[in-house]
Amino acid sequence: RWLFDQAVCTLYAFCGVLFGLCSLTSLTVLSTVCCLKVCYPAYGRCWDMLSDLYYTSLLMCNLFSFFSYGPDSPFLGKLCPRATYSYYGPEPYGTACCITWKASSREATLYILALFIFCYLLPCFLILISYSLILWTVRVSRRAVRQH
Repeated sequence: RWLFDQAVCTLYAFCGVLFGLCSLTSLTVLSTVCCLKVCYPAYGRCWDMLSDLYYTSLLMCNLFSFFSYGPDSPFLGKLCPRATYSYYGPEPYGTACCITWKASSREATLYILALFIFCYLLPCFLILISYSLILWTVRVSRRAVRQH
C-alpha cells in the first residue's frame, strides 16, 4: 500500500510524469542531433560551432514538458483557478502513485488525447525516424566503402 499521505502522492506522481516527459523530449532532441550530424553533416556542423544551441534546445525541451503538462496537473491546478483534467492517486497495485485519468468531460478527453499525441507519440515517432535514417546512412556508407 502507499505509505504516505495524499500530498506526497501528488508530488510523487507529478514529478514522475513531468520528468518522464522531460526525458522523452530530451531523447528526441538528442536523436535528432545525432541524425543531423551523421546523415546531414553540413547541417550538423552548426551544433559544433554553437554549443550553446545544444543546451538551449534541452532547456526548451524541459520548458515544453512543463508547459504541456504542468499547468493542467493537479499539483499546480490548485494554484491556477481553472479546473484540472487529471487526478493523482495510488496505482492499481497500491505501491506507488500515478495519474488517474478521469475523462468525465469533452475537454478532459481532448487534453488527454493531445498529451498522448504530442508528448508521447510524436517524440517516439521522431526518435524512430532519426535512428532509422542513421542506420540507413551507415548501411549506404558501408556499401560505398566496400565498393572502393
